[in-house]
Amino acid sequence: MKAIVCKEFAPWESLAYEEVPDPVVGKGQVLVDVKAAGINFPDMLMVEGKYQVKPPTPFIPGAEVAGVVAEVGEGVSRFAVGDRVFGPVQIGAFAERVAQSEHAFFPMGESMSFEQAAGLALAYGTSYYALKQRAQLQPGETVLVLGAAGGVGIATVQLAKAMGAKVIAAASSDEKLEFAAQAGADEGINYSTEDLKQRTKELTGGKGANVVYDPVGGDYSEQAFRATAWDGRFLVIGFASGPIPKMPLNLALLKGSSLIGVFWGSWAAQFPDENRENLEEMVAMIDAGDFSPVVSETHDMENFADAFGAIAERRAKGKVVLTNS
Repeated sequence: MKAIVCKEFAPWESLAYEEVPDPVVGKGQVLVDVKAAGINFPDMLMVEGKYQVKPPTPFIPGAEVAGVVAEVGEGVSRFAVGDRVFGPVQIGAFAERVAQSEHAFFPMGESMSFEQAAGLALAYGTSYYALKQRAQLQPGETVLVLGAAGGVGIATVQLAKAMGAKVIAAASSDEKLEFAAQAGADEGINYSTEDLKQRTKELTGGKGANVVYDPVGGDYSEQAFRATAWDGRFLVIGFASGPIPKMPLNLALLKGSSLIGVFWGSWAAQFPDENRENLEEMVAMIDAGDFSPVVSETHDMENFADAFGAIAERRAKGKVVLTNS
């Protein structure tokens, strides 16, 4: 089979698309013919050796996949050949086939495409866990989403709306804000031209946002934290802009607000039953028409450079997906 291979930790431009041995199905595993694989910012960090997890090289990157079960190993009970599945695999998704434990995969919904399913596990899984378990979001609350047009940002816009919240999208251009509005955002803030704290206060009648979702980091994090309401919850998702902000902790004291870390991968590993419940709930929401996962770009696996470039240069709006033709 062919796959994208990381031979050493280096910028993504050093990745190669080449022939590699087919994976062998072990006990309790399923072999999946990959139809689509979602690409995420952590994939960039992993191939550069900057992620929390550093696989031994060479390895095949790619952490989320959707496809069809081609073979089942001894003892597999959850799936049969021909089942449409999706799930997080940590590594190995950017290939024509991948073998993982049956517990890594979940049944696809009736209304989902492979491209949509390939973007569900990580981006939507992270956002739903953040809003449901970490922020304990309630209907009628206001959620401020930074980087609202990106993969996890647009997922949060859709999920927060489906959960009954008011959503304020914040992004770096009017074009991105329009994209977020089409996904359901109620209001928008262009933080390149507007004061993030002031506009958030204005849009909430002076109260501030109940929940802030921040996958961006950098200069806007403190402004957003200052814009939280009393008992606000600031969700630390990631640092796509590069710099890790140093937050003045007196703000948490004065505002009665909380800084809450969100590490979906670690939580999902420790609480697999709860994670499975989350994913099943999202599939049910999609089948019920509560939201439809946004896929803005698809690229053939061999043209991975276009996809990685969109993520690296922060040009991507919504989910970017690699496909096998």
